[in-house]
Amino acid sequence: MKAVFCIAKNIDQTEIIVSDLKAAGFSSNDISVLFTDKSTTKGFAHEKHTKAPEGASIGGAVGIGTGAVLGWLAGIGSLAIPGIGPFIAAGPIMAALGGAAVGAAAGGITGALIGVGIPEYEAKRYEGKIKDGNALISVHSADNDARDKAKEIFEHAKAEDISSTEESSVAA
Repeated sequence: MKAVFCIAKNIDQTEIIVSDLKAAGFSSNDISVLFTDKSTTKGFAHEKHTKAPEGASIGGAVGIGTGAVLGWLAGIGSLAIPGIGPFIAAGPIMAALGGAAVGAAAGGITGALIGVGIPEYEAKRYEGKIKDGNALISVHSADNDARDKAKEIFEHAKAEDISSTEESSVAA
């Protein structure tokens, strides 16, 4: 499985890209989105890293202008990364962030991004951009044509830092 990644500069651009991916036939399970949740306060964020159900704070997330397009994504919800802050995540990256990467000392966003196959140097760059208010969008597909189509959608929407990578797999 390979993935194509990009950085969207804002929520509007993120919505356009996700809408175009949906129109092109991509599954909501193949698309990941990650961005900072500006609707919560730092004090509230510290409470959210408890064992609350994954989608518990989605109502607040939808209220910040996150439209129906992002609501279509699989597993969208809020989560707090201790020491970093609150985020909205959807798709395969939500599982990576909700897993062991968050608890690990070297975890956080960079650890989760490495966990979904992004090389460490790119993961660190993406983490900085996400913290600055940009959104990370990725599309996971085993099909070369689908990845090329996703890349075209990213380019057409003028996304930044477009790259693709081979996800971790064990050679037979």
